[in-house]
Amino acid sequence: MLAIAGGKGGCGKTTTALGLAAALARDGGRPLVVEADCDMPNLHTMADTDRSPGVDAVADGDSIAVATHRSTVVPGVDVLPVGDASGPLDRRALRRLARARKRVILDCPAGATDAAAAPLRHADAALVVSTDAPASLDDAAKTARMAETLGARVVGSVLTRVDASPSSAPAPDGVPGRAVEPILATVPEIAGTVLGDRVGRTSYDRLATALARRNV
Repeated sequence: MLAIAGGKGGCGKTTTALGLAAALARDGGRPLVVEADCDMPNLHTMADTDRSPGVDAVADGDSIAVATHRSTVVPGVDVLPVGDASGPLDRRALRRLARARKRVILDCPAGATDAAAAPLRHADAALVVSTDAPASLDDAAKTARMAETLGARVVGSVLTRVDASPSSAPAPDGVPGRAVEPILATVPEIAGTVLGDRVGRTSYDRLATALARRNV
């Protein structure tokens, strides 16, 4: 399982989770994006699915397939929404998701709370999301240290809403010294919905390729 983590709310974790999943779907397979932020969920809203059934049903013993929804706005992507869950994502659900025979992407809460730590304890790897604002970069670095402490291998970071072309791998001037390395992709600021934008899709395709090169 890959955890999409970040220190700041609003840095683009959910968009990154769905954008990456869409890129993986374009390359074959049907990835599953899981709502791990049970107190401030927005995955079902962005993916345009029902809120229930969700992770609470999986924790109670229902099959993952029964609780899974197909996104109407992100083709080829399945979503496991929050349902009626609250607090840290249930360990029973996380253990079952870890055994799923498909690519699982966890859309994690921000910060350093127990709710943020729970998915990181079960994830195989973590991808850190940040804007290029100094406060967001600092919080992303703290998130990366927490993930490593909890046993999730940090594979790199994604910088969102930057004034940079997706055709260039490096981050904007002045950022590399503060960002979590390696920076696997930059997603430029786009008017409208980045998931439906050609430039945005290109950015997430590059991210999927970079992760594949790292065997993630």
